[in-house]
Amino acid sequence: MLPLAPALIPGLFVLIWATGFVAARFVAPHAEAFTFVAIRVVGVALVLGGLARLLGARWPRDRAGWLHAGLAGVLMQGVYVIGVFWSVQHGLPAGIAALVGSLQPLLTGMLAGPVLGERVSRRRWLGIAAGFSGALLVLAPKVGATDSAGIPVPALAACLAAMVAMTGGTLWQKRRGGGADLLSNAAIQFVGAACLAVPAAFLFGSGHFDGSAPLWLGLAWSILINSVAGILLLLALIRRGAVAGVAALLFLVPPVSAVMAYGLFGEALSPVQMAGMALATLGVAIASRG
Repeated sequence: MLPLAPALIPGLFVLIWATGFVAARFVAPHAEAFTFVAIRVVGVALVLGGLARLLGARWPRDRAGWLHAGLAGVLMQGVYVIGVFWSVQHGLPAGIAALVGSLQPLLTGMLAGPVLGERVSRRRWLGIAAGFSGALLVLAPKVGATDSAGIPVPALAACLAAMVAMTGGTLWQKRRGGGADLLSNAAIQFVGAACLAVPAAFLFGSGHFDGSAPLWLGLAWSILINSVAGILLLLALIRRGAVAGVAALLFLVPPVSAVMAYGLFGEALSPVQMAGMALATLGVAIASRG
């Protein structure tokens, strides 16, 4: 699907996926979160929809398939993305937002038993405990602090709610959309996200969109690179049979995002927070293994 050397795809995937949180920080001074996300998801839906038709992707044959993909998109690409962009715009460091987002596999693992009927092994419970413990080490010292490295409580709550929405969308996708074509399913998800984000922008957004060069650059990056190219790379990895490897790659996103945020915006973590991020990453890796 992509004219790239196979060896380059995993590293490029991590870099692109990690920039999603950095992009939220980059555009925060130039556009209000609801407005930006509404434009972003509409753009992604149009591009992915066009690619799906061009490449002959298989579309759902019944209304239920469209509804299941659309509902998953409302949660995974609508509520989640709005929550992340809003939280970063309201003071949550990009690296912390990436860490909170990375906890989604842990919450999914906890709920896999009661929701999906999957057995949760002792190893997975160990990973869940380690992951959440590491997250507490990162978050606890700075929650509510008033200095430049503080973590505002409303912003953290919004990001946590976004992570819960992503978990709900993931579980719904596992239950209802496991056999869907991945590319057309992604396009439908963004259509569902647009059905949420556009009305939300009119109801809750200020409409602020200053039209500056950094904003257009951030929007183009979010649509074409972070979303479309990221999804195409994900499909390339999955089609190579690297599903377990994809999960392992996602463990690298929070530290890569944190390094990017430090280099671009000076967002620094204390030694305790860095140790907590390492523990959280290890916990997610343990819980998601296999």
